[in-house]
Amino acid sequence: MPPRTRNLFDPTGAATFPLSRTKLEQFIRCRRCFYLDRRLGIGQPPGFPFNLNSAVDHLLKKEFDGYRERGVSHPLMHDAGINAIPAPHEQLDEWRNNFKGVRVHHAATNLEIFGAIDDLWITTGDSTYVVVDYKATSKKDKVNIDAPWQKSYKRQMEMYQWLLRGNGLAVSNTGYFVYCNGQRDRSGFHSRLEFDIDVIPYKGNDDWVEKSIREAHECLMQDEIPSATAACDYCTYYSDLLSVEEV
Repeated sequence: MPPRTRNLFDPTGAATFPLSRTKLEQFIRCRRCFYLDRRLGIGQPPGFPFNLNSAVDHLLKKEFDGYRERGVSHPLMHDAGINAIPAPHEQLDEWRNNFKGVRVHHAATNLEIFGAIDDLWITTGDSTYVVVDYKATSKKDKVNIDAPWQKSYKRQMEMYQWLLRGNGLAVSNTGYFVYCNGQRDRSGFHSRLEFDIDVIPYKGNDDWVEKSIREAHECLMQDEIPSATAACDYCTYYSDLLSVEEV
């Protein structure tokens, strides 16, 4: 497949360049892959779509929207002791849209940073907004956000907090993961998959975002491809492939 020719960063261009939250996360994981993608149009192979996860996400949004319309707390929020209701913000539909999302123009780099949130709650006391992210899995153990690979989940939460603050919202440092765990210990499928649901709080810190945006921009401005990242599976595969071809 030839390299992509659209949506590439031009270091000599004056136009604002959109950069999604997922691409900033790619930069954090591997600068080489990020550069190849955004500068040269050579993206990583796409993964398989998680259609069941998408279905859970869609249904959770519909369920919380029902409580949003009535202006009352969801039972999950009540059981977790969270004094809030689903926020009836007029831009919520736009902020949830993957092709629009929450957007902030970063003037220092002329990058437009954006990302699509799952949900937004608002506290009933001081009217502070709360970022909410839905997750779905299926495992025997109780879900948590303590695994090393889940650092990306935490950065995702902090990125959304930064974006919403950039849109003038008073946002709580504490966000919540609504984590759905599909159970395998039932007697059978019976045309139904049952979930245990945990609402997990996370106190975010978005101090890293500004620095990462500036460093990502510096990476895009350079003319040399960054070195391979040792922990990157894609870089390792490519290096191994070259080694085989040289034999």
